[in-house]
Amino acid sequence: MTMKKTWIYAMLLLLCLSITACFEDQDDNTIANTDIKDFVWKGLNLWYFWQNDVPDLADDRFSNAQEYATFLDSYSTPDALFDNLLFNEDRFSWIVDDYFTLNNALNGISKSNGMEFGLGTINGGPDVFGAVQYILPNTSASSSTLQRGMLFLTVDGVQLTESNFGGLLFADNDTYTIGLAELDSTNNLVLTGETVTLTKQVYEENPVLISNTFTVDGIKVGYLMYNRFTSNFDQQLNDAFGTFVAEGVQDLVLDLRYNPGGSVGSAINLSSMISGEPTSNLFLKQRWNDKIQAALSDEDVSRNFVDQLSDGTAINTLNLNKVYILAQGTSASASELVINGLTPYMDVIHIGNTTRGKNEFSITLYDSPDCAYSCTTGINPSHTWAMQPLVGKNENADGFYQYEAGLQPTILLEETVSNYGVLGQQDEPLLARAIQHLTGNGRFGTTTEASSKFRINKSSNLQTLTRDNMYLDSDDIPNIFK
Repeated sequence: MTMKKTWIYAMLLLLCLSITACFEDQDDNTIANTDIKDFVWKGLNLWYFWQNDVPDLADDRFSNAQEYATFLDSYSTPDALFDNLLFNEDRFSWIVDDYFTLNNALNGISKSNGMEFGLGTINGGPDVFGAVQYILPNTSASSSTLQRGMLFLTVDGVQLTESNFGGLLFADNDTYTIGLAELDSTNNLVLTGETVTLTKQVYEENPVLISNTFTVDGIKVGYLMYNRFTSNFDQQLNDAFGTFVAEGVQDLVLDLRYNPGGSVGSAINLSSMISGEPTSNLFLKQRWNDKIQAALSDEDVSRNFVDQLSDGTAINTLNLNKVYILAQGTSASASELVINGLTPYMDVIHIGNTTRGKNEFSITLYDSPDCAYSCTTGINPSHTWAMQPLVGKNENADGFYQYEAGLQPTILLEETVSNYGVLGQQDEPLLARAIQHLTGNGRFGTTTEASSKFRINKSSNLQTLTRDNMYLDSDDIPNIFK
């Protein structure tokens, strides 16, 4: 154990021991609540990216154990404490009271009815409409009449609005009925009278939704729609690239338009499948808070391209020097990491719109002080709370990471309800624009879709528990006590 890592361990041990006496005489319920708040403060004090910028997280914030205990007691709930400890620039950290549900969600398992959709306001007013973006296979939606591009206005007979859509679509109700709508001759949305009832079930989503190839002007093109970076499905992703390699794909269109992010490891794997860069080449370098950064070597914070999956399976790679990526405002975190990480090494042609601007990564913290709160070994059995705080930023091989305002497209083409096509087909507008560019047919440059009063500004993917999270898998979290 190095001296700098010993210092962190000693500091953490001191914090753990110093408050024990304050909690010994409390009843079981109070102890559980105090344990949780103690975990919240200590976990954030150690790992939180902006720890130095939050006065209440300072190492010398409390002069004694009683002052610390009084501070924790001043917050009625653990999540109230958590919210107070967040830096004002933090848009993405969160806390949960059930880490079993969180762990499932990070592995692609959640309740779903299979309808993924966008939401938008009508003429900027309070009323909201929904637009079906894609359907997950083997779900309630896939057994219905729903198709991409269908519109809806109501849920259980109630008009969707800015104030009620969350409760109607994303609450605990497993079954609801949507009222379908269409554009009339005056370009107004009206109900058709048709309804579709959907029921959620526990569902494990394979993020490789579409993978196909086609030939255009003698060029073999691969198309991949990938909707979340889930490490449990890295083998399926690798299999898709195996097919691309076997079929001699020369150009790749990677569709990340609805991908809100996920595993950093999966992003590195995908980028390696595209580029075939040698494993000596840097893909990203992590920037942690000062406390963690001081305990890590340059090797600890560097992640290179890879040539195999975590289980040793060889990666199938296309060895491209150019890639087309379809991305927009619902493309976040690990999706943006792929774009940013590949840019120093190849021509990345980003078609769509500005991405979300999520360049921070997180880790899951449990109440397990023996492993610095970063594993489930020795976890406190009295509660199931966990945190998903932002703990760092990833910079690419050129040192660039400042894209909080999003990554700008090479070719601007906005997806609206008026230009939805069939995903994966060559005439779908965003894919068609990529084909136009790679074949050299038609005008290049920046284009944009005409203004529409029905503009999508929310996505169902970004309303889930994991939403636009970019996270390190447990095996990739640095062991600061080595």
